[in-house]
Amino acid sequence: MRIWRQHELGNPDELLRLEEIDPPTAGSGQVVVDVETVGLTFVDCLMARGLYQMQTKLPWSPGTEVVGRVRELGEGVEDLAVGERVVGTGSGSMAEQAAFPAGGLHRLAEGVPAGAAAAALVNYGTAWFALHDRASLAAGETLLVHAAMGGVGSAAVQLGLVAGARVIATAGGAEKTALLHSMGVELAIDYRETPDFVDLVRAHTDGRGVDVCLDPVGGDVFDRSRRCMAWNGRLLVVGFTSGRIADAPTNHILLKNYSVVGVHWGALANRDPEQSKQARQTILSLLEDGRIDPPVYPPYAFQDVPAALNDIYHRRTWGKVIVEL
Repeated sequence: MRIWRQHELGNPDELLRLEEIDPPTAGSGQVVVDVETVGLTFVDCLMARGLYQMQTKLPWSPGTEVVGRVRELGEGVEDLAVGERVVGTGSGSMAEQAAFPAGGLHRLAEGVPAGAAAAALVNYGTAWFALHDRASLAAGETLLVHAAMGGVGSAAVQLGLVAGARVIATAGGAEKTALLHSMGVELAIDYRETPDFVDLVRAHTDGRGVDVCLDPVGGDVFDRSRRCMAWNGRLLVVGFTSGRIADAPTNHILLKNYSVVGVHWGALANRDPEQSKQARQTILSLLEDGRIDPPVYPPYAFQDVPAALNDIYHRRTWGKVIVEL
């Protein structure tokens, strides 16, 4: 079978190779899936370069979220059947077939688009964990989302609206801010034109600030977001796509009585798999009921994986980026 792999760390544009290897077999408790669609994230761009907070094991293959059909069941797997459509997560999945632990797979209704399903588990899982488990977002509260047309950001926007929050968002460019307005965002700020968003956010909230801020960017964005927090606010640290890890002055946190809260969705799956599974099932139910509709960037072909990663890294994409096989 064909698989995209990288044998040393660096720019995937230069180092990713399409290789032929033996197809996987299903070990005990595993399921082999014929891959239909693979989701990519900014984390893939960091993993390729060895810049993520978790070590990249070589050889490395991009992609985490997979939609496909069950091809083979390993010993002890009884709740899935060959031919069923599934969605799941697992590393090294940019291949024609992939093996997964059965517990990491979920049945997927035939009518759910593959791109939307690929967005559900990591992007929407991260946003759900952030907003509900870490921030306890309540109806009527004001939510500020940065990088709001990225994968996690767009998920946070939709889940915030479903929760009854008033949503403010930042994104780069007129196309992205227009998309945010169409999704129901009250105030969409183009950070290319207005990098210092603090005054706009304060004015929109009558000087009060925001109850919850989701920040996957870090750096200067984190520094400015601190100045936007309302009393008893929750500032969610999701990532550092800016490349700079910001400091949090504790005197400012004390005086404004807000919390700085870490969000590591990936670690939750290992520490509390049942909580992670329940969140994913809730998200898939929202997807199947049509209450969320993940924005999906025009799909990339399997041969264009390096180009897809390059476009993500340089912020040329929006929503969920997927590769179709």
